[in-house]
This record gives sequence, structure tokens and C-alpha cells, in this order.
Amino acid sequence: MHTILWLVVLVVFLIMEANTISLVSVWFAAGALVAMIAALLDAQFWLQLVVFLVVSGLLLACLRPIAKKYFKPRIVKTNVDAIIGSQGYVTEEIDNLSANGRVKLGAMEWSARSANNEIISQGTLVKVEKIEGVKVFVSPVTVTETI
Repeated sequence: MHTILWLVVLVVFLIMEANTISLVSVWFAAGALVAMIAALLDAQFWLQLVVFLVVSGLLLACLRPIAKKYFKPRIVKTNVDAIIGSQGYVTEEIDNLSANGRVKLGAMEWSARSANNEIISQGTLVKVEKIEGVKVFVSPVTVTETI
């Protein structure tokens, strides 16, 4: 009878794990599996429960940090987020008062505004501070030369 109980507990934890995106209940499923093996060997229920708790706790404490380290998703900036912080050159003078300005970033040309309301001349190296709609807000990059 206890074997069926542990089998049900095992299945419940596996279903819970399948419905989550991180390793949350797999440790308890493994504990239930070991407790089910103890039940098959005719161990008393209190011993099965202790085995379940000890195995689950040890796996959780020892393996979860390792699993988090290796299964951590790497977030890669895409689309517009990848442009923020990039550098490009001014192709048309940027003047916020006259609403003029264009910047070439990689292979694309964007409408540009100055992030600090200063006029930025053509050919200046700039860095993208933020994006609003289809306009990039840029500031000039100071280039330091080392000899």
C-alpha cells in the first residue's frame, strides 16, 4: 500500500516539475523514488518518510546550486535593446531645436536627437543613450588618445 502512495507522490512531483521552467520539485520526486524503493523492501512507514525527507533535502541542498549555475538561461539582447549603448557616427548634424539629425549605427541609419540638447556636428562619434519610438538619443563620445 505504501508503494502506491510513493508512486503517486512521485508522479505528482514529476507533473509539477513538467509544469515549471526551473528545477523546483525534481529533488522531491527523487526522494519519493527512494522512499518507494524503501517501501518495496518492506521498511516501516516512518523510515520511508525519513528517507524521503533526507534524500530530498540532500539533493536540494547539494545539487540545486550546481544545477542553477549550469542551467541558467543566458539573456541575449535583441532588436532595439541591442542598440542601446552602441556607437555610431552622425551623418546629418543633430539639432533638437530644428528637429534635424541622423546617425549611422552599424548598417542602419536612424533619426537622432541629442540626449543633452547640444548641437552635434556631422562625423562625430556618438553613443546611444536611449530610444524613444524611431529616434535614438545620443551623446558625443570623448576619445582619449594614449601615446
